[in-house]
Amino acid sequence: MKEKMSLTEGNVYKTLLIFAVPFMLAQLLQALYGAVDLMVVGQFADTADVSAVSMGSQIMYLASFVVLGFATAVTVLMGQYFGAGQEKRLSRLMGASILFFAFVSVLLSLLMAFFRETIVAVMNTPAEAVKPALDYILICSIGLSFVGGYNVVCGILRALGDSKTPLLFVAIACVFNIVLDVVLVRGFQMGAGGAALATSFAQGISFVFSLIYLRKRGLGFPFSVKDIGLHWDQIWNIVRIGTPIVVQNSLTELSFLLITMIINGMGLVVSAAVGVVGKLVGFLFIPTIGMSMAVSAMCAQNYGAGRLDRTRGCMRGGILFSLALAAIATLCSWCFGESMTGLFTNDPEVIAEAAVYLKTYSLDCVLVAIVFNMNGYFNGFGQTFFTMAHSLAATFCGRVPLTFLFSRMAGVTLFEMGLAVPGSTLISVILCAWYLHWTDRKRKKAKAV
Repeated sequence: MKEKMSLTEGNVYKTLLIFAVPFMLAQLLQALYGAVDLMVVGQFADTADVSAVSMGSQIMYLASFVVLGFATAVTVLMGQYFGAGQEKRLSRLMGASILFFAFVSVLLSLLMAFFRETIVAVMNTPAEAVKPALDYILICSIGLSFVGGYNVVCGILRALGDSKTPLLFVAIACVFNIVLDVVLVRGFQMGAGGAALATSFAQGISFVFSLIYLRKRGLGFPFSVKDIGLHWDQIWNIVRIGTPIVVQNSLTELSFLLITMIINGMGLVVSAAVGVVGKLVGFLFIPTIGMSMAVSAMCAQNYGAGRLDRTRGCMRGGILFSLALAAIATLCSWCFGESMTGLFTNDPEVIAEAAVYLKTYSLDCVLVAIVFNMNGYFNGFGQTFFTMAHSLAATFCGRVPLTFLFSRMAGVTLFEMGLAVPGSTLISVILCAWYLHWTDRKRKKAKAV
């Protein structure tokens, strides 16, 4: 495979940056085709549809995070095996992954479709948004199998040093989603349901294209139909590394759903405003998310190759690159808040409330630039339990309690509510710094002995 590159050679910072740019662009496109739903609905439908897409997309993110968590495990394992030159393990892991993700994706689709009414009721969804929210969740649940398929393929390719081809797959989904959003929401006035249908169809097209590509180009290591099977050692590895990531991502997203439930009680305008900021912040976090994913894959390869000296430099580079862009994103949020939130809705009240919430929420960009890249470093070593532990501590000891506390205060605004997010991330920064120091001391003692 021509796009494959070794991440264990050359200047660490240069190699990381070259490898990370396609990650960032892919994250940009993914955020774009997710945000296009809200942008188009906000411009050509009513506020109830905006609230439905906002809430419904959070629910679907929760389901897709299960797939993405296990996909991250496959990326880490693939990177370690590739770095160590263990082709047999690569083939067995690939074969086990196909069956594992087929089962997980279908199961999630059925669960989301079956329990959608219960979910919408528990979410304290505004009455006007209940019907469009149900439509959105039902249609999107059908596309979960496609999400699982092409994310696994992308994860495997990235683990092998190919970050460009996954960008192509995401671009295909983005183009189809934008076109179909305009046709279905504006042209056929289908509201939230049209946005969901566009997203599901676009994901399906991307997955089919990725399969055709792999059939023609190959994986870069020996693999055949005979390798597909229940290789329990590899399935256990996926579960062992992936489960903490799934728990972390799912409970973190659940915390945002709990926050949404709290905020939904403040009215339809506030609910829509928080949803708008949620979509916008998805863009602001793109550099850090893309960089941290590159850090994870690069650390995994170097760990497998025994190049531990390069892993720390990889983490430092990821933090520095991310911090520079995060500072710009935060500054823009404070100076041009209404212009930014106005991209997602034409309701003046929603725009104003969203701009207020964005100011304090955007402070999280700087802290996340540190935490996510440290997580990428830890994940590359397979130390996913710690990343889960500190994230849950920050979430349920910080974000949720603070949001609830602020919501009970008299005269509280979304400005104060937004402080709960960076406040909780600060807990993660402290815990990550402590864990890094502790592991360093432990490693030095082991060498001394």
